[in-house]
Amino acid sequence: MRRVAVTGLGVVSGAGTGRERFWDALCAGRSGIRPMEIVDRSQFRFSQGAEVQGYDPLTYFDAKTADLLDRFAQFAVVSMREAVADAGLDWSLVNKARTAVVTGCCVGGQSTEDTGFVDLYIKQAGRVHPMTIPRVMANAGASRISVETGITGPVYTVSTACSSSSHAIGQAFHMVRHGVVEMALAGGSEAVFSTGFLKAWEALRVVSPDTCRPFSRDRKGMILGEGGAMLILEPLEAALARGAKVYAEIVGFGMTSDAHHITQPSTEGPASAMRQAMEDGGVTPEAVGYINAHGTGTAANDAVETRAIRQVFGAHADRLVVSSTKSMHGHALGAAGALEATATVLALQSGILPPTANYNEPDPECDLDVAPNQARRQRVRYALSNSFAFGGLNAVLAFRAKD
Repeated sequence: MRRVAVTGLGVVSGAGTGRERFWDALCAGRSGIRPMEIVDRSQFRFSQGAEVQGYDPLTYFDAKTADLLDRFAQFAVVSMREAVADAGLDWSLVNKARTAVVTGCCVGGQSTEDTGFVDLYIKQAGRVHPMTIPRVMANAGASRISVETGITGPVYTVSTACSSSSHAIGQAFHMVRHGVVEMALAGGSEAVFSTGFLKAWEALRVVSPDTCRPFSRDRKGMILGEGGAMLILEPLEAALARGAKVYAEIVGFGMTSDAHHITQPSTEGPASAMRQAMEDGGVTPEAVGYINAHGTGTAANDAVETRAIRQVFGAHADRLVVSSTKSMHGHALGAAGALEATATVLALQSGILPPTANYNEPDPECDLDVAPNQARRQRVRYALSNSFAFGGLNAVLAFRAKD
């Protein structure tokens, strides 16, 4: 089996667009959660969201291409372009038939869908945009990346709710490690700020009325976010041979199902996924120094995740730093795992562990070191990135710092 390096990163997020702005915001504990502007927030019980600020499609696409792509697919392409440039890829030297694109997306083109329903049922237009189906389909971002880059290897999209892009990265990692492909572009994207979709989340009563406070006793729920992130994965030996910058290695991947409840989390499924990720990478629990938690800010999730971590790590749990960057970039659903994997890789590379922002007071049910409000300058050798989705679908990625 081959060692797999992360050699390129690209980000679009509510905390900042571009890898450097994103990371600067996370290190500063600066939240991208603000009053929503894309929709009329007065019609919802909540008013806050982590929207991508100042995004103009025409900065990145000509008008015709922008019209073909929903906002979520555009985020996938924009983050891919940054990751490819960051990795220093020369497409003339890449075997595109042995390169994969694997993306994660939970809900696809929600804004396109919403507009179509308004046209049909409110305006009674009798027709919708002729490209509605290509704009709505969850694989639109992956397909556009294939068209733009000329990649002809495996190209597909995984949809497992909030674990989507972690599953995508994990599957891409396995393909590179086992020689199925020579390189992979992996990550995910999501754009959630449309009226109908937000109304559906409002009905669940899990969105916070103020902000996202993971692990804090006064937490009131999650805050939705949007964006995209892509990682370039390639064999470590090949990356070093071409003189590529190596951020970190991805060494393990675990995935499980709770077989429990459609919305309520369990302890066993997440614990098993963490164990699998470490076993897959040959990592002992005592070697792990940081966990980027799923950490949604809901009462149930944060307490259950804490119990799962303690079940897996035992006494070593007291020596872990566990933070939730959703406190800054929001919960981007299908893109969340990719944003958090990027944060985890940057933490390993920089020796800075991002904080849990907006934290007010300890909760006895969340008795971990959650790096409240302040980043830590601390180098760790191994880190996990946790994603636990509705439907009880869990995906955990294990990373190792560059040698």
